[in-house]
Amino acid sequence: MNFLIRLLITAIVAFGLSYLLPGIQMDSFVTAIILAIVLAILNTLIKPLLVLLTLPITIITLGIFLLVINALIILLADKLVDGFHTDGFWTALLFSIVLSVTTSLITSMSTKD
Repeated sequence: MNFLIRLLITAIVAFGLSYLLPGIQMDSFVTAIILAIVLAILNTLIKPLLVLLTLPITIITLGIFLLVINALIILLADKLVDGFHTDGFWTALLFSIVLSVTTSLITSMSTKD
């Protein structure tokens, strides 16, 4: 149940960001839900492999390179999800940062134990 709530929060935030950030286009809320599911799958399957392969550069940059990996995951989702489009790497980087921070804040506020 917690996973479904996190997916819904991610979809709502991503849909809102499509209106706020220039360079992000999303057709509908259904597209945002599909994007949230695709991002969850990519973050589970692809991201750990990318982190492992880029571990030396991640260590040298003190973890900043993980932002680049997040942007690459967003760009990959752009290719996989019809109805979602980013204008380029820098837009994807900004989108991934704002999406991660906002989703984390909302999730932490909503799951007080």
